[in-house]
Amino acid sequence: MQIIENLKVKEKLYIEKLANGLTVMIIPKPGMKKKYMIWGTNYGSNDNKFIVPGEQEVTEVPNGVAHFLEHKLFEQADGTNSLDTLTALGVNANAYTTNEHTAYLFECTDNFYEAMDELMDYVQHPYFTDENVEKEKGIIGQEIRMYDDYPDWRVYLNTLNAMYYENPIKIDITGTIETISKIDKDILYKCYNTFYHPSNMAIAIAGDFKPEELLEEVKKRLIPNKPCGEIKRIYPDEPEEIVKPEVVQKLEVSNPIYTIGIKNIRNEKQSKSELVKKVLSMEILLNIIYGRSSKLYQELYKDGIIYGEPSLDYEFGKNYAHVLITGMSSNPREVYKAFKERVEELKNNGIDKNDFERLKKMIYGSYIKEYNDVQDIARMFLSDYFKGICSFDYLEEIEGINVEYLTQVLKDVFKEDKMVLSIVEN
Repeated sequence: MQIIENLKVKEKLYIEKLANGLTVMIIPKPGMKKKYMIWGTNYGSNDNKFIVPGEQEVTEVPNGVAHFLEHKLFEQADGTNSLDTLTALGVNANAYTTNEHTAYLFECTDNFYEAMDELMDYVQHPYFTDENVEKEKGIIGQEIRMYDDYPDWRVYLNTLNAMYYENPIKIDITGTIETISKIDKDILYKCYNTFYHPSNMAIAIAGDFKPEELLEEVKKRLIPNKPCGEIKRIYPDEPEEIVKPEVVQKLEVSNPIYTIGIKNIRNEKQSKSELVKKVLSMEILLNIIYGRSSKLYQELYKDGIIYGEPSLDYEFGKNYAHVLITGMSSNPREVYKAFKERVEELKNNGIDKNDFERLKKMIYGSYIKEYNDVQDIARMFLSDYFKGICSFDYLEEIEGINVEYLTQVLKDVFKEDKMVLSIVEN
């Protein structure tokens, strides 16, 4: 196994790519009682158009298949449900689907290997029938209808639809009632066989383990699999321009909810180092502009225009990137106006070096804290792996960020013609 050590946090990553293509990452935490395992596939809701290895024709599937697959994998041919089996072992088990990956996981203090048996069994043995697929459509349909009325979800999706013309990032992860109606067992098996091949997957485990012994336990539970070629994913071309500057939806809410979005399509040729520095710079910048200690936040909160601290996010993937700032306000348009004015003020007058140094240390500290929790560690390493990043990179690259670099990112990303405002109000 390759060993990557980071002296800043005194942590080691043991990583090996097996003969079948599966990547296994183990982060030992001596003395820690909790153990966490997550098995993910580099396959999410964005991957609806692709060419299967060995085929020539393009396959296009309905929106929502990745999420549908995640739901169905727990169901077993003997009528049992693996989630129930894991719960009976006393472990906390779950799964989730994002735009870019799907993951199955559990956390425990006891019965780790029994739980590993069950997780590695159900992920490798799908069971789809006409009957159980039809039944699942009703369950997922209820979930879709619930989210249609969920203000936080609507303000988020509306923001993406105001920014993107074609990119599948704008599509609801669950799909729609109409799109899931077109899903059948053949589609599920084709997507499973394409994207759930070990070469497209990775496992991350954190806890008190001897890495070499744990790796052998993983290997014992893998079914034989031949090497597989590369999956060709097909994404539409996306213009740099936004779709529209504002979108408003009426829902029952106690106070208006808003999201400020900034479209910033990712440069595919960007090196790993530059990508990591960009992510770190965005975190520092967002806190300088609108974090809890910022001038803008303090003024808006004092005047009663905002309620509580907004969420500040920079999301990026294979072919997209954007800023999302979400909060609750009595006057979202006033918040938006003040936000744009503060951005221009920083561009014209410069970034205060004391603010920069303080928030750089704060962001660095937040990354250090991630290593205190097995869940944070394992999920972080898995997600970053699928983005082509080693999580240790953040601790190394933050040293190379200075005020000049931050100022350039501010000018490159925070452009008014790339900004949108999404509001959900009564």
